[in-house]
Amino acid sequence: MAEKICVAVRVRPSISEESPSGTFWKIEDNRISLHKLHGTPISGLSYAFDHVFDESCSNSKVYELLTKDVIHAAVDGFNGTAFAYGQTSSGKTYTMNGSLNDPGIIHRAVNDVFQKIQMISDREFLIRVSYMEIYNEEINDLFTVENQKLPIHESLERGIFVAGLREEIVNNAEQVIKLLESGEVNRHFGETNMNARSSRSHTIFRMVIESKGIDTGSGDYSSSDAIRVSILNLVDLAGSERIAKTGAGGVRLKEGKYINKSLMVLGNVINKLSNGAKQRVHIPYRDSKLTRILQTALGGNAKTSIICTVAPEEVHVEETKGTLQFASRAKRITNCAQVNEILTDAALLKRQQLEIEDLRRKLQGSRSEVMEQEILKLRNDMLKYELEREKLEMELEEERRSHKEREQRIRDQQLKIENLSSLVSDGDRSSSQDSMKESLKDECNDFKTPCFKETSNNAFVAKRSNYSELPDFSPLPDSFSNVADEDTWFKMNKGYIADLDALQTTPARKVQSFPPQDITPDCSNDNYKLELQNLKTQLELVIKEKVELQVEKT
Repeated sequence: MAEKICVAVRVRPSISEESPSGTFWKIEDNRISLHKLHGTPISGLSYAFDHVFDESCSNSKVYELLTKDVIHAAVDGFNGTAFAYGQTSSGKTYTMNGSLNDPGIIHRAVNDVFQKIQMISDREFLIRVSYMEIYNEEINDLFTVENQKLPIHESLERGIFVAGLREEIVNNAEQVIKLLESGEVNRHFGETNMNARSSRSHTIFRMVIESKGIDTGSGDYSSSDAIRVSILNLVDLAGSERIAKTGAGGVRLKEGKYINKSLMVLGNVINKLSNGAKQRVHIPYRDSKLTRILQTALGGNAKTSIICTVAPEEVHVEETKGTLQFASRAKRITNCAQVNEILTDAALLKRQQLEIEDLRRKLQGSRSEVMEQEILKLRNDMLKYELEREKLEMELEEERRSHKEREQRIRDQQLKIENLSSLVSDGDRSSSQDSMKESLKDECNDFKTPCFKETSNNAFVAKRSNYSELPDFSPLPDSFSNVADEDTWFKMNKGYIADLDALQTTPARKVQSFPPQDITPDCSNDNYKLELQNLKTQLELVIKEKVELQVEKT
């Protein structure tokens, strides 16, 4: 069934003693509006939401009115998400984490989940928790410091998930609170001009709640009942900030850029979703890891509550207006939440069912506390085994991909070797032809035959006169150094023959019987030989690289 996202605005107490000089924010029922100093409302700056909490509101009231229904729905099998949005120092972390005297939404939700489970006697529950942060667009595991820069994956069974993220199976709220406290120590905080302890990352605390019906008569599992698997996300976003106000520089400046970028993508996704009913548009979930992880919560199968925190000071009017506009767009988003039931072995509870029952039978004579501790230990060991198996499967897939890439590289290198071998063979044949041409030119020089390559304008060939007797042989005349008789020239060059009776000087011609000694096609002899040598060197390198790839493959 389609329903709107529940959106509320919370105004934190003022930390400035100065009275407003121009405008102030006024709260009336579930509406917040900007007024001039004398009480006149400013047109176009009035917003209505599901709830508007003033400075005196406690975390307890915020939880009861905004988040409690989402938490209870998660226990019943619906996906649920609650997150705080707003500028830096507006009270988001206080709303989500609270204090010792007034716990925040996360602590109250954890207690409420286990209290509600205790009241349900006809179902068995399995709860596992994880805690991550998105710092500079990298996902880090807050339970295990070594798990850094974790990737996001998607599958049909698990949906969108963070691979390698540590999960802990828990039995009570106290265990979860201790894990949360250990995770907070690893979170990134920093000091700015606006906040002495500013969150420098987005954090997502996740509870996966699995349950299965029990036949109350026999105490065994009901075989006809499917496993319910719901995911509850409790998100504390880092605050948007203006560098001019925070005075950020160096590392703080870099952090602020990543924070503002991810929040801008979140705002863009909200804007697209709010217009989704009017026109079908692409939703850019993948532009940010935050929106990718929260994809289902923002526009899909989940019950979602958003608390937007604002600062009442006049100096923050522009930031407050931006936050309220974001909240107004989010109010128009419609989700279709439904109970998540799994009939396959994808549910962890179903996979562990036989092992747990076997352990119960072995410990029937022991005290219940010892039995529960053993069951919890077994479940966590099995969970770690499954996470390790998942990690190994991803590494195997990566190795297969690398193997395919190596195979392709070997094929490419083989083709390159064949091409280079062909070029080298052509080069050797060309060198052989050059040698033959050199020998022919030497033979030509031995005859002292004038060639058309001569640059002299007086080079010519003479034809014997028709009136002269035909001798047995045709000696070269002694008086002409650049003259050859007709028979000799025809034998050597088969070239142009001049009539001796019409003897005249023939001009030098560009056509050449032999290429010039210093010219070969496209390049000089030296350059050609150098290129041939380079090709042979490349061939040797490629063959060597192919051998290395084959060794690496084996």
